[in-house]
Amino acid sequence: MSAAPVRFGIVGSGWRAAFLARLARALPERLTVAGVVTRSAARAAQVEAAWGVPAFGTVGELCSIGPEFVVASVPWDVTPEVVRELVEREVPVLAETPPAPDVAGLRELWGAVGGATRVGGGALVQVAEQYPLMPGHAARIALVRQGLIGEVTSVQVSSTHMYHAISLIRHTLDVGSRPATVTARAFTAPLADPLSPRGWSDDLMPKDAVTTLAFLDFGAARTGLYDFTDNQWWNPLRARRVVVRGSLGEIVDDTVVRMAGPRSPVESPLMRRRTGTDLNLEGAEVHHISFDGRVVWRNDYLGASLSEDDLAVVDLLCRTGAWVRNAGPEPYPLAEGCQDHLLAMAVEESARTGAPVTTAVEAWAAR
Repeated sequence: MSAAPVRFGIVGSGWRAAFLARLARALPERLTVAGVVTRSAARAAQVEAAWGVPAFGTVGELCSIGPEFVVASVPWDVTPEVVRELVEREVPVLAETPPAPDVAGLRELWGAVGGATRVGGGALVQVAEQYPLMPGHAARIALVRQGLIGEVTSVQVSSTHMYHAISLIRHTLDVGSRPATVTARAFTAPLADPLSPRGWSDDLMPKDAVTTLAFLDFGAARTGLYDFTDNQWWNPLRARRVVVRGSLGEIVDDTVVRMAGPRSPVESPLMRRRTGTDLNLEGAEVHHISFDGRVVWRNDYLGASLSEDDLAVVDLLCRTGAWVRNAGPEPYPLAEGCQDHLLAMAVEESARTGAPVTTAVEAWAAR
């Protein structure tokens, strides 16, 4: 008999909370929303009608129905308050990114809850950082961990912003929470912006857009390059790019170059098996990613026809469920989320001041 669906609660009812509720509805055999906390009675009625889940006015009311964990999906400045309340109630927390708005907030939050542990082991607070679980990123990290391109020395990410990009850089380089010197600059240039979360604008008039470039030096021949332009997630005029360089080759997006032997550099693609085109009737989704005939990433949620970002979030929720049931490791500890945002803020500070910023060894680095 398969395990019962993971029951999780949500504090907050904004667009991100709606995103999580939608994914639970797509995979009812794996996930279910036990309840949602929202501020007003009017919003509670909307949530219950639209999402089909009970709504509550307080965290205490939500906790009384026994969710296995709770997602704190609230504004940055409110997140530490919600996290502390859930920890006081000994309820496992999955905090949305970032876990606190600034360096002082990160340190204060870590001091308050960083040492809190749950029954069965592991820190009580996890962070909802899904980017390393996205299929393409997960496949590249898997190849790196197998030593395919030798010792990894640099990672370039031009895809997503701030703490998400930093997470990809840190985990691909495997640099943990070591300090880094960050040198950043911001440049403004005209760019048309025809698509946003609000939809197509039909406006092709270029407007000022800021591109931030940052060089992160972790020492020991480990470097990262951060490159992000305003609205790069949505703007079809700006591509996404990931470059991972090692001592024996490199990965550029979905192409791997390495030495197969003396005088034998070879190039191989990462291949997605996608269905739903032409006469394929299996549904529109990615099944797996393979490299040289072997699968390096597999979709464990087939049948739901989820996008790659959806798959990463679902995987994070299910990994959190496995962790609270003592059936898997911590999905993304608070220490990791704190370090991501610490470096992201160093990028912002250096871009603003024009001076290098060197991060300190923080208390969470010991975890």
